[in-house]
Order: sequence, then structure tokens, then C-alpha cells
Amino acid sequence: MDEEYDVIVLGTGLTECILSGIMSVNGKKVLHMDRNPYYGGESSSITPLEELYKRFQLLEGPPESMGRGRDWNVDLIPKFLMANGQLVKMLLYTEVTRYLDFKVVEGSFVYKGGKIYKVPSTETEALASRPPLNPRDIAKCLSQEGP
Repeated sequence: MDEEYDVIVLGTGLTECILSGIMSVNGKKVLHMDRNPYYGGESSSITPLEELYKRFQLLEGPPESMGRGRDWNVDLIPKFLMANGQLVKMLLYTEVTRYLDFKVVEGSFVYKGGKIYKVPSTETEALASRPPLNPRDIAKCLSQEGP
């Protein structure tokens, strides 16, 4: 690699990708690299399931009862974007959206303390959760004001 670059970005986390995209859109010659065999750094989504087992050095691999590894997509850090939020606008500006797929999710789950919990996604689910979420906080969240 004997070429010259204006900017070298190391890592493919969200911050690095946005920085790389902004520099590129503004005419800079960017070299963007990562030491991992996947994109996204610590906030990546790992598929197939076998890659997740390798990532956490679980030697036995996923049990066959979990089905095909390609049917799984596990976020190391769950990510939700407000449809009209500032982050979505920045992703559109930098044209990173060419490499992204936006999907409506059927459900989100969190693994904590040896148990799997469903993250409430509707007001009804939030009110039925243990402990129940404060309705005022739900309304603020849904209106983008934040709690």
C-alpha cells in the first residue's frame, strides 16, 4: 500500500464509519481499516451464529436445536434509531445507507443474569412489564423528548 491518503480511519464502529463517510463525501481520500473480520466494532451485528460462538471463544458451537446459523443475527449492542432522528439524517448525508438495511423488528430481547427478557415495544407491553415503566417516560420517549 504505497498510496497516499488524506485520512486513515481505524475501526469500523458507528463513529468511525460516520467520520469516514463525512470525510469521503467532502472530497477526502480515505483509507478505512479494521482488524476484525467483520464490520461494526463492538456494536456489530454478528451472523451466522457460529461467528458469535467464535467471537466469545465458545468451543462447542451452537446446538443443532437452534437451527441454521444464517437464520440468526445477534447485535452485540442493540441499536434503535428514531425514524426522523439526527442520526438517520447523518447516515443519509454520508451515504452510508448504501451499506445499511433498515428493518422493522418483530421483537428485541436482552440477555441479563442468565435470563432472556423481551424489551417492551408498545405502550401495552411497557405497562405490563415488571416493574412497569412510567407512562410519562413512555410518552416522552415516543415524542423524542427523552426521559
